[in-house]
Amino acid sequence: MKILTVVGARPQFVKTAVLCRALSHSSDARHVVVHTGQHHDPEMSDVFFAELEIPAPDYHLGVSGDSHAVMTGRMMTALDPVLTNESPDVVVVLGDTNSTLAGALTAAKQNLPVAHIEAGLRSFDRRMPEEINRIVADTLSGLLFCPTLSSVENLAAEGITNGIHHLGDVMYDAALHAAELSKRAPSIFAEIAVARPFVVLTLHRAENTADRPRLQSLLQFVQQEAGNRTVVFPIHPRTKAAAEHLDIDLSGFQTCRPVGYFAMTQLLAAADVVFTDSGGLQKEAYFHRVPCVTLRDTTEWTETIDAGWNRLWTQPAYASPQRDIDDYGSGDAGERIAAILSSAFG
Repeated sequence: MKILTVVGARPQFVKTAVLCRALSHSSDARHVVVHTGQHHDPEMSDVFFAELEIPAPDYHLGVSGDSHAVMTGRMMTALDPVLTNESPDVVVVLGDTNSTLAGALTAAKQNLPVAHIEAGLRSFDRRMPEEINRIVADTLSGLLFCPTLSSVENLAAEGITNGIHHLGDVMYDAALHAAELSKRAPSIFAEIAVARPFVVLTLHRAENTADRPRLQSLLQFVQQEAGNRTVVFPIHPRTKAAAEHLDIDLSGFQTCRPVGYFAMTQLLAAADVVFTDSGGLQKEAYFHRVPCVTLRDTTEWTETIDAGWNRLWTQPAYASPQRDIDDYGSGDAGERIAAILSSAFG
């Protein structure tokens, strides 16, 4: 059985680490990893491969930058001969990035089976490029691994009912694995001197960093909500460039380089609140039982809002008292996905 996984961005590296560990227990599986290059900065890419012990990619396409359409097209052009050469039994795509879309489309054009990990999520906001990527990837996939019951319901509402498996969330598997390893990793607090209480901020989406009024409003909101607490801000290269270009003052924040998975785990575990426009960090905050404020107008992780752990920045308060979320499983989603792939293609 040959499985080819297409990755390109931070959340996909974390999910791929879970799949790599699970597939390493299977004697009949050969796992080929293709890195599109979407996140190319070493602090956004290489550090995750090293920390999470992901084997070096078999292929690195080196595609980054440009508009969404141009980037996706370049990825498909580079990926097409790789799929022809490898002829995998199944192409695995993860999440909702341009790499997800390129992987699913290129595989479908070659009549190769597609499996989508993190299928069925919907924000119901098609202005978000991630929403388009999810919808297309789900439509083209024969195996859909759903992290929540609501994602199963979303697919059913779109008429997709075959090949669906609700097995839990591979990000929860990753969080459990990282929680122990991060205790033995170098402390981020040796590099970032910050006293409690503090809050963590991440902000990187194009719709939040493209124009000055939007970015300024979000940053002012975070400062207001943080009060006297320090705002630790691992700053994405796109956001740093945007702030410089738009002449936005970041002196009120404790900015630092982008941090690896273990360092972010340490920050989350010690923070009072997380402010983010990242999909993955909304859940990671919950895994550490830290309240989250999502700096977007919609979210695909609606169960975090229903359970009282998350709210949109446009909402004045959390929707309900905090309660546990059962949908994410018990930390064995990766093993269960590997077993289904083996049963289908082994």
